[in-house]
Amino acid sequence: MSSSSEPPPPAAAEQHLRQQLVAAARRLGASGLNQGTAGNLSVRWGEGLLITPSSLPSEAMEPEDLLAIDCDGHPLAQAAPGRSPSSEWRLHADVLRSRPEVAAVVHSHSIHATALACHGRDIPPFHYMVVQAGGPDIRCAGYATFGSQELSDLTLAALQDRQACLLAHHGQVTVGASLAQALALAVEVETLAHMYLQALQLGEPPLLSLTEMERVAAQMQLRRYGALAAGPATGAGAVG
Repeated sequence: MSSSSEPPPPAAAEQHLRQQLVAAARRLGASGLNQGTAGNLSVRWGEGLLITPSSLPSEAMEPEDLLAIDCDGHPLAQAAPGRSPSSEWRLHADVLRSRPEVAAVVHSHSIHATALACHGRDIPPFHYMVVQAGGPDIRCAGYATFGSQELSDLTLAALQDRQACLLAHHGQVTVGASLAQALALAVEVETLAHMYLQALQLGEPPLLSLTEMERVAAQMQLRRYGALAAGPATGAGAVG
């Protein structure tokens, strides 16, 4: 986050961000990437972030339920009665603080990505679309207790030069220059995890070379395809 003092966004802009975040949370639930109260989302907001609340199913979530906090977890605005930030607020805040190009963070417990993560497995370059996560593989961060500084540190390491990672015995995390981009990448990671698990039924699949993955990344950037076409973070972005 910037060290200079910045005025908070106007009320209308804040309300728009809140609506976008709730819409994204509901899409995660409707798509099956999250179940019940699992998972959490955040967007950059002023000198802090807006984040989904703890212990509230997405279908019951409203814009006023979101929490505005700084990167140390302190409230930037009065919370709705009975609402507290997600237990993973530290992970979200640390990612946004350390990655100025990131505008949104999505954490889900999607079934196939989590199944791989329970075995501590990375997703290797078995398919060219793996490069959408920013490199030739999608790393699996080591395990640490949810909500801990250790988990945040492990996540930051796994996200180095990447826009997605798995969390051992836990789930997946994606980031993006917009909320829509981070959400789309979460769907892509889950799809790739499903493909990889299916491919493993026939044994370890052959892998694409690093040279080929670099060619794929160059083609995607040239064609402005997916996450690799993103420019600097400018806001939460539209979520349909």
